[in-house]
Amino acid sequence: MSVPHDELNPLEAAEARFDLAAEALNLNEGMRKVLRSPAREVIIHIPVELDDGRLEVFTGYRIQHSIARGPAKGGIRYAPDVSLDEVRALASWMTWKCAVVNIPFGGGKGGVICDPTILSDRELERITRRYTAELIDVIGPESDVPAPDMGTNQQTMAWIMDTYSMHKRHTVNAVVTGKPVDLGGSRGRTEATGRGLMIVTLEALKKFGIAPGEARVVVQGFGNVGGQAARLMSKAGMKIVTLIEWDGAVHNAEGLDIEALIAHRKQTGSIVDFAGGTNVDKTEALYTECDVLVPAAKENVITSANADKIRAKIICEGANGPTTALADPILKKSNIFIIPDILANAGGVTVSYFEWVQDRQGFFWNEELVNTRLEEIMTASFRDVVSYAEKHEVDNRTAAYMLALDRVAFTIQQRGLYA
Repeated sequence: MSVPHDELNPLEAAEARFDLAAEALNLNEGMRKVLRSPAREVIIHIPVELDDGRLEVFTGYRIQHSIARGPAKGGIRYAPDVSLDEVRALASWMTWKCAVVNIPFGGGKGGVICDPTILSDRELERITRRYTAELIDVIGPESDVPAPDMGTNQQTMAWIMDTYSMHKRHTVNAVVTGKPVDLGGSRGRTEATGRGLMIVTLEALKKFGIAPGEARVVVQGFGNVGGQAARLMSKAGMKIVTLIEWDGAVHNAEGLDIEALIAHRKQTGSIVDFAGGTNVDKTEALYTECDVLVPAAKENVITSANADKIRAKIICEGANGPTTALADPILKKSNIFIIPDILANAGGVTVSYFEWVQDRQGFFWNEELVNTRLEEIMTASFRDVVSYAEKHEVDNRTAAYMLALDRVAFTIQQRGLYA
């Protein structure tokens, strides 16, 4: 069964979920228009001299979807397939994600169309610094706070912070999050998204009456999010029975030794042929019978073409948009309990908020305090969403969107419209 092209468009998916929640909330048409429309969209063209002397022009985007509840917040993505629609969708998701965990940010997102795998560090630095300079009046601690995303990292954030600071003539470490700790980054940030996934999964297991030691988990993706989630879930007692990566999958019914698997991949560059597991087909591995499935790799993994094959009690969405809108009703029919992405993977933006707060205070927390406060917010947010779902008799994803829309709409109504 083939997947319709429109189903894979992230903006279409974001708008479909928005419409469903807005209808359930009975929002008036005017407020729907306000919530749907980005506050600002910036398109820039970045001329860069490459290492071989050639001049190239790269296209970059920065979208502030909402600044009603606070500064726009969202990552910067470097990839050859970055598109305006993708950035729009991701910016809107950030608005709802921040509102779901009730932190004082709006949603933003940025991107540059480039392939970081074929560019040198010097070329990436030139792109980043020129991109930052073009956005010098757009980003800032009080207006728009970028962070790393696909194709960017701590070093990218350091370049942005330095460029911004040079223009402002003083050090402004709160302009970005996801920085190195020595430049004002937060302890616990690297594992924050994975830790958040573990926290909400533990809450879901409680709801199902499943002890962590009895939970069988399948994780797709072994990057920072999936890798940290697998490691922390395993540490909490869960059995990671299957792990799926782009180049293969491994299975062990008794549970994989995640630390040993991390060492194996570091040594060989792959998870396949791991002595503590059996190689299995990566496509079929997604359909392993389990208690928890964690799609933590990329978007559009669960679609209308394969949703009926999923055999998990719980899906905890580590990636942004791993489930398409057309797959939702199929999963609902199968009574699968979904912890939606805008809740499940919000641990990252929550600790980014902590980093921003620490930078602005000039006072930094130890990792124990970061993790304790993260657990408080993720646990409370999970319970808010589940309670909202039960009260309004909707699924968790619709409840999360309704809760987020309700909070943002309420703020806009309180502030009024400036004219």
